[in-house]
Amino acid sequence: MVDIVVIFDFDKTIIDCDSDNWVLDELGATKLFNQLLPTMPWNPLMDRMMKELHSQGTKIEDIKAVLKRTPIHPRIIQAIKSAYALGCDLKIVSDANAFFIETILKHHGLREYFSEINTNPGFVDEEGRLRIFPHHDFTQSPHGCHHPCPPNMCKGTVIERIQASMSTEGKKTIIYLGDGVGDFCPSLKLGDGDYVMPRKNFPVWDLICENRRLIKAEVCEWSNGDEFEHVLLHLISRISIDRNNSGNSTAQLYSVDCKPQTMPGAAHEKPFFHALYVSH
Repeated sequence: MVDIVVIFDFDKTIIDCDSDNWVLDELGATKLFNQLLPTMPWNPLMDRMMKELHSQGTKIEDIKAVLKRTPIHPRIIQAIKSAYALGCDLKIVSDANAFFIETILKHHGLREYFSEINTNPGFVDEEGRLRIFPHHDFTQSPHGCHHPCPPNMCKGTVIERIQASMSTEGKKTIIYLGDGVGDFCPSLKLGDGDYVMPRKNFPVWDLICENRRLIKAEVCEWSNGDEFEHVLLHLISRISIDRNNSGNSTAQLYSVDCKPQTMPGAAHEKPFFHALYVSH
């Protein structure tokens, strides 16, 4: 079933928090971060915070220990393993960073299930300090997207590249899962026959509800780990049945609720735009 590509956001989608905020909170650095946030964009500020923590004696092992405690729902872990076992190609497109994502996935034995991780570079330098850089170097040139993408990463551009790489491999269906404002642009890139799974009552769900006519993919919401697993695995079954029984209605047996209703308000979201701007 390599004709199904499942693309996941990471923060508040695979894990149940924002990994940057989690690390800063656990290491006692949130107050300084909040003081500096009005003066610097998010991504370079995270790099600056890793420098501050390093100078205060925080070791890479301390950061890893915090990451290993990151909350993740056990049904999401199982859903990832099940989707992989069913033959799906799993990818991550995230505005977190490579070090955080890799550390968490390896801790839960999940790294091998993903063929591709698109995120901000993060690595340990020769001094033992964690460095974090932008996926797109917006200081050289903007990515040019007019949707609410952060300056350091347009996930829609990443989705277009994935789609282009798939174009020579026959018909494939994309399932995209996300929660944040930055997940709206990639949702717009999906076509008829694709599926988007926004997390209900989170910013991307609000945007999709407000702009439903712009979304060509079928929208299937989820709220928690149990629903994440239920909806994702039912969609995989549904797509497979559609492929095997094209032209009949068997897939209706596997239908899920894919009609979100507009709700006011949005969950707390990283600020993407700042008065002074050089960003993540």
